[in-house]
Amino acid sequence: MKAQTLGRVLLGSAMVGAGVMHLTTQREEFQAQVPDWFPVDEDLTVLGSGVVEIALGGAFVALPRHRRTIGALMAAFFVAIFPGNIAQYVEGTDAFGLDTDRARLVRLFFQPLLVVWALWAGGMLGRRRPVVAEREQREEVETGE
Repeated sequence: MKAQTLGRVLLGSAMVGAGVMHLTTQREEFQAQVPDWFPVDEDLTVLGSGVVEIALGGAFVALPRHRRTIGALMAAFFVAIFPGNIAQYVEGTDAFGLDTDRARLVRLFFQPLLVVWALWAGGMLGRRRPVVAEREQREEVETGE
């Protein structure tokens, strides 16, 4: 299995797992990350983001032909929820064992890694061969030249 495929399956599976936890056992923990200023009810926000995580994660695993689009959407999702992580740090909210300012600050640096992971696993980063070169290579295989 290619590293990129493995990365896509792992990230997609982790997203499904996190989404399920949004809806079940970790619901209150996730509510702690909803910023005080966010205009939507905390529980509704957690439920909605959980459903989105399950959908994105499941699609990332099950629809490899659409990995670029889904990877881009997942990266955008990670950017969209980043204010929740910042709010947890700024407001000093304890959740997920992050009970010190240092722990909450360190966590902030992992969100950009998730964005990069989603883009890479979706095939949006890295070297791409030009379409012309791919077409020529296909013709060489087909004609045996």
